[in-house]
Amino acid sequence: QLQASGGGLVRTGDSLRLSCAASGRTLSTYILGWFRQAPGKEREFLARISWSAGTTNYANSVKDRFTISRDIAKNTVYLEVTSLRPEDTAVYYCAARQMTPSTYPYWGQGTLVTVSS
Repeated sequence: QLQASGGGLVRTGDSLRLSCAASGRTLSTYILGWFRQAPGKEREFLARISWSAGTTNYANSVKDRFTISRDIAKNTVYLEVTSLRPEDTAVYYCAARQMTPSTYPYWGQGTLVTVSS
């Protein structure tokens, strides 16, 4: 089970830290990812992290402003989002998958981030 939190209403230029707490399974063989879906748009990949090695990958569109990390002791993955813009307004989701295949079968419920201009 994945539980996302940390969203809210912020202003342009603000920062947020989104959290995703995982429970019910050992994550050592998993990859945790963050996605978002803006109104009327398709879901967009943002970042992923290998739970065991901590290896990260980012979408080019956010790699300079977003940082993914994990706290193994807390079984939690984070997404630090900075310099927020109105176009970052979306529901942010965390998801988990095994190393293969590359599809994500496990999803959290999402947390809404709204950026006002």
